[in-house]
Amino acid sequence: MIHNIMDFLFLIILALNTLDQVGCYTSSYTTFNNSVGDDFITPNDNSVILKNAIQVTRDVSGSVFNLSGKVLYKRPFDLWSKSGRIASFNSTFVVNIETRNDIGLTGQHGGEGLAFILAKDAELPTNSEGQWLGIVNASTNGSFQSNIVAIELDTKKSFAEDLDDNHVGLDINSVYSKSQVSLSRLGIRISEGKDITVRINYDGVTKVMKVSVKAENQTEFSRIMSVPIDLALHLSRTVYVGFLGSTGTGSENNCVKSWFFNADDIDRTKRLWVWIVIPVIIVVLLLCSTVGWCLYVTQRRKENQARDDDDLDMQNIETGLGPKKFRLKELKGATGNFSPKNELGRGGFGIVYKGMLDIKDVAVKRIINTSQGKQNLIAEVTTIGSLHHKNLVELIGWCYEKNEFLLVYEYMPNGSLDQFIRSDDENMILGWEIRHNIICGVALSLDYLHHECSKRVLHRDIKSSNIMLDSEFNARLGDFGLARTFKLSEKTHHTSKDISGTPGYMAPEIFLTGRSTTETDVYAFGVVMLEVVCGRRLDILTKDDEIRVNIIDWVWEFHKHGVLTDAIDPKLKGQFDKIQAECMLALGLACCHPNPYIRPSMRITLQVFWGEVAPPDVPLEKPAFMWPANALCSYRENDLCFTGGIMST
Repeated sequence: MIHNIMDFLFLIILALNTLDQVGCYTSSYTTFNNSVGDDFITPNDNSVILKNAIQVTRDVSGSVFNLSGKVLYKRPFDLWSKSGRIASFNSTFVVNIETRNDIGLTGQHGGEGLAFILAKDAELPTNSEGQWLGIVNASTNGSFQSNIVAIELDTKKSFAEDLDDNHVGLDINSVYSKSQVSLSRLGIRISEGKDITVRINYDGVTKVMKVSVKAENQTEFSRIMSVPIDLALHLSRTVYVGFLGSTGTGSENNCVKSWFFNADDIDRTKRLWVWIVIPVIIVVLLLCSTVGWCLYVTQRRKENQARDDDDLDMQNIETGLGPKKFRLKELKGATGNFSPKNELGRGGFGIVYKGMLDIKDVAVKRIINTSQGKQNLIAEVTTIGSLHHKNLVELIGWCYEKNEFLLVYEYMPNGSLDQFIRSDDENMILGWEIRHNIICGVALSLDYLHHECSKRVLHRDIKSSNIMLDSEFNARLGDFGLARTFKLSEKTHHTSKDISGTPGYMAPEIFLTGRSTTETDVYAFGVVMLEVVCGRRLDILTKDDEIRVNIIDWVWEFHKHGVLTDAIDPKLKGQFDKIQAECMLALGLACCHPNPYIRPSMRITLQVFWGEVAPPDVPLEKPAFMWPANALCSYRENDLCFTGGIMST
């Protein structure tokens, strides 16, 4: 056996000694801000990062005419190796190019254009503005020493060789394109100020470059170019990748709004594997039994992981109706290998990153690898994965691979509700109508979970940080990691050995019973409602700044003294519907009643919102919590009494 192992290792040494090592070179930017400025090289002041985009030629300060700009990713990569291997790569970016007609120069038009490039060095050629697009100048045009290959988006017919003022071209050490295609036939106008997505693929094996484009109103890419080209003949071994642009006597905005680049990074060094393997062989010979045990444990771990993966497949994917299963490689690429720059937030069970899949923004939650984390992933996939409602965050897919637990959601551009509640920034103050719509949206989502699903769903962790806001500030309830489902014929409570939820949002009876019910969800919703209306945190400092008071007790004091509307957020400066606000505060207190049997159901809550039933009567003094509670019936729905989450006559 030892002889076989040594022979095998010797063959590996010979193989590794003849091969270059290949890794992965990736950069991913769903947007650009000042925090990523150090990632790029800009040879002059004509290129800036501004307004969440790369302004390849500046458009806001100083002269905007006769400029050339260059922006490169700071880390070059090896395009080819001495053994003759050429790296494959793909680049997808969104550009917005707009002719400037507000400059005030009569008879002048925009130009000249923007280009994606691979180049030997980071320098910008002098006198490369205007028709030269920043690629070359009059003396270097056509020279092999330029060492540059570009895909240009040209907006001006500057040469007789140009097709028109609206074409894409492949340039090799020259602005006279080797291949060019007009976009007019696709109904795309480069310089009209609309987003255009460009996808460039280069196959290092077949040595073919392919270019596809898509306008913002188009759903499919159109292949416009497929050109054979051996990049090793035209470019140095190590190249930079980035963008060039120029303006001439006319001006235009040359903006890059997002960019994803991935390539094989061919390492130029070879490992001295022999000097590593020799001591390893000695250790293997001395500790053969230990190695065998490690192999056994590793194999068992792989079998367990495969079995767990199969369990998830059996629960949801086998039906073919659940969320998509992604590979770990896909999600690493989408998030820039979980780059801290793409981090959106952190929670008790994981970190959420912004990513891009198929030119669509997504949120990727990386769950902490624990038994609880695994349970949360299963809970999300098996609950929200089968739910569809306008006020629920959509679960797009999931991944369980190499002990990584990942969930993929639709991206919510306005983040979570709690950041607006807790912020003192005037720009983040939500108006009354938006607050009212948010509360109604959460109520609709809970009514759907409690009363309209084929299986009743208990969320068990309703709080402001789990309520997301889309681009129009519509509420989307998310994070179903603690959720549980029950058949409608079953009792709605769930008994668990651990107490689930977030302190401050948890109904008092949970700590005694360990049970979650529809009423405990209603209690948490009531707390959120008070937070939104009052613009306050869960714990509120009294005037002497010495004692913290729970928001429920704080609002109940205003109710006790008949000045309930004094609890409304002062940042609204009186701009709210008084009757509506007072109704919502009273309803919030009713939802937070210490007796779970007196809390209104979500169906009743919605009827109050819609004016179909009167607001509940709330006692002036907050009742004491007592257990077991009296199963009183305060709210009726179709002559049926809801007690303990179970409907009885």
